[in-house]
Amino acid sequence: MAGMAADGWDAVVLAGGRGRRLGGADKAAVTVGGRTLLGRVLSALLAAEPAVGRMVVVGPPRLELDRYGARVVQTVEDPPGGGPVAGLAAGFAWVRAPFVVVLAVDMPFLTPAHLAALRAEMTTTPSAGPDADVALLVDPDGRDQPLAAVWRVDALRAALPAEPAGRAMRALLAGRTVARVPADARGCLDCDAEQDLMTARALAAKMGL
Repeated sequence: MAGMAADGWDAVVLAGGRGRRLGGADKAAVTVGGRTLLGRVLSALLAAEPAVGRMVVVGPPRLELDRYGARVVQTVEDPPGGGPVAGLAAGFAWVRAPFVVVLAVDMPFLTPAHLAALRAEMTTTPSAGPDADVALLVDPDGRDQPLAAVWRVDALRAALPAEPAGRAMRALLAGRTVARVPADARGCLDCDAEQDLMTARALAAKMGL
């Protein structure tokens, strides 16, 4: 975008998962605390400081997104169902800022504070050194969360394979300088299976969300 700040950021939200472990449910439309998972992730992005620019949602068309106007771009990987790297490649085509937030749609407790911590690693003094390619959350058990990350756009462009369908997200990290940001278990909770969803709903009720 013309006039984009040198440290501006866009976002890609992967919202096209088939939800096999949720009985084939449309994961983005599943609710936690009376709000859809997609709505929760977009709320975190909208509250981020400084403001996220373009938000690209990869998945089937959703009426829920009409309320966001031009701030949200909807797209889908071709062919659909190619997996997260294929979805990321489709969304990346719309990114214009020098940094990009890459998020899964199924993390209901991701907050602007998590996003700020990732951004700080990329725009101040990264723990991995001044040339970190990507900053990602790490859960309390030490597991990387590649779908809760901020990338330098040039690094992600270099990492994306020419044939992204069926590729694993973790493969994008090979050969990259990675800054790891410790995060709480709640922030890293993703609703992959029915038990995860039950846990998320119980947490939301306990927190009054």
